[in-house]
Amino acid sequence: MSTPDRRAMLDRADKALSIRRQCMLLGIARSGVYRPPRPANDNDLALMRRIDELFTAWPFLWARRMTAMLKTGFRTIASACSA
Repeated sequence: MSTPDRRAMLDRADKALSIRRQCMLLGIARSGVYRPPRPANDNDLALMRRIDELFTAWPFLWARRMTAMLKTGFRTIASACSA
């Protein structure tokens, strides 16, 4: 059962079970109940794709190196890593 289906099962009028308890029993996050999910914009999707490419190529890089690669560009630091 997908998360949107589980969210539909919540009963906000139920006084016996709190929203917190219902979320716990259904296995969904409370934040998803109070704040509906927003679709990712094109910039976010491009950034996530780029991070995935970099991490796949160099899984041993830490957050600082990955951040530097994203900020300065892939080509300059990639050549430094392979040297």
